[in-house]
Amino acid sequence: MSLSLVFEHLFIVFFASLLSVAVGLPLGILAYLYPRVRGVILKVVDLLQTIPALALLGIIMVFIGAGKITVIIGLTLYSLLPIVRNTCLGLEEVDPGVKEAARGMGMSKLYRTLFIEFPLAFPTVFTGIRIAIVNAIGTAVFAAFVGGGGLGSIITRGIRIQKMSLVLAGTGALMTIAVIVDLLMGAFERGIRSHKGSAKSRWIPTLAVLLVCLVVRLPYGTSSSDSDDLLIYDGNYSEMQIMNRLAKYLIEDQTDITVTIMDEMSQVNSFKSLIGNSHTCDLMFSYDGTLLTTFLGLDPTDVPEGETLYDYANQVAGEEYGIRLLAKVGLDNTYAVAVTQEVAEEYDLETVSNLIPVASELTFGAEHEFFTQEGSMKYGPFVEFYGLTFRDAVSVDVSLKYTAIENGSFEVTVVYATDGLNRKANLVILEDDLSFFPEYNGAFLIREDTLTRFSDAPLEDILNQLEGLISNEDMTEMTYQADVLERDVDDIAREFLVERGLLAEE
Repeated sequence: MSLSLVFEHLFIVFFASLLSVAVGLPLGILAYLYPRVRGVILKVVDLLQTIPALALLGIIMVFIGAGKITVIIGLTLYSLLPIVRNTCLGLEEVDPGVKEAARGMGMSKLYRTLFIEFPLAFPTVFTGIRIAIVNAIGTAVFAAFVGGGGLGSIITRGIRIQKMSLVLAGTGALMTIAVIVDLLMGAFERGIRSHKGSAKSRWIPTLAVLLVCLVVRLPYGTSSSDSDDLLIYDGNYSEMQIMNRLAKYLIEDQTDITVTIMDEMSQVNSFKSLIGNSHTCDLMFSYDGTLLTTFLGLDPTDVPEGETLYDYANQVAGEEYGIRLLAKVGLDNTYAVAVTQEVAEEYDLETVSNLIPVASELTFGAEHEFFTQEGSMKYGPFVEFYGLTFRDAVSVDVSLKYTAIENGSFEVTVVYATDGLNRKANLVILEDDLSFFPEYNGAFLIREDTLTRFSDAPLEDILNQLEGLISNEDMTEMTYQADVLERDVDDIAREFLVERGLLAEE
């Protein structure tokens, strides 16, 4: 875990906290001053708090794209409730005698609220700010799902590859940050409540904290780069990360282009960032099957007779979004059905069809997405196609799937063919003998205007040097090294290119 991730996480939290204070305090004051709108304001901030954090970030990303700005806005909205409520409550609890005295001196309602009542209510207000900031430290882990960076990527990766040290490191860092921040703010709050010192001396630490937050922002702001850079969002799987670095090393070795690999992002969110006029991504690694079924919302049955899935998906993607797949790199990371070694030996399983007579004795488990109704490559169509009736079917988070099958929660699952964790879990891949799952040929997906923008450099020719070069066995070995042997993906990618004669040894 790098220190930069810690500072990145701090930037997200504290800059969002600045915005939540800037928005929450005025809303709390308005709610106090105008009882007619109080119910509306409090109800809105209550509703915002009930929206799941990841869903809120997803909604925001639809409108403004991925990255740190999306996370900051989401955390700001999520942090409003304690600030708005405590501001309104603190002002309501100011001694009525003080309010009456200020009114008797001829002060306007707004003036006495801001300069008489608010300083007296500030201890309660500050408690709301303190709660909001501490809560935001934990909530910010969801930044990893929308390209926002931070410590969330450490935790999710640790869960997926069953590396407890990573989970503990990420969680420990979050707990340490939360405790330190809470202690500092608690000490400041106690100083305020003790009424020691002038108002000026109480506000100086607050301003100092705000200034520190702004300084922290400078080196750890939103992901950005010069317009001449080629932008790629990093994947949240080792395979994506390795392929991104293969592209980076090849391009930078053979051109003057700088390739910037930004924060981690899911496949779907990377695609959303790749398309449209306001795109924030120029290139991503994907699969023809994913392009057809997930991104374009089509099924293999939509492919015209005599045309390959790859060619048809490319044609539709070009017409709808101005993007296309480059040459297939060789791997076919399709869905595969796998069982534990013990089950394979007990029932003599080699093909999916072999499961038919014994399925009623076995439990099938997979990530939540495999049980959705969208698309034809899901659990329902799969069991119907093969005529399988499992004893039970359970869904788990994708990051917990391998842990669950190793712990005996289920015996049959669906995996990706090139995942190195299959080897670690000692799974046996069953042959899809009736060819239910389509091909998922890996290839780089690029915008046509990216090729135009870098027309002086033969980007397509450079990346197509990988055509047919990476087999399933190659990628399985590389992901095994990354996820199980814990080697750095940069080293793995560089070594592969050197071995294939595409990059000179350093």
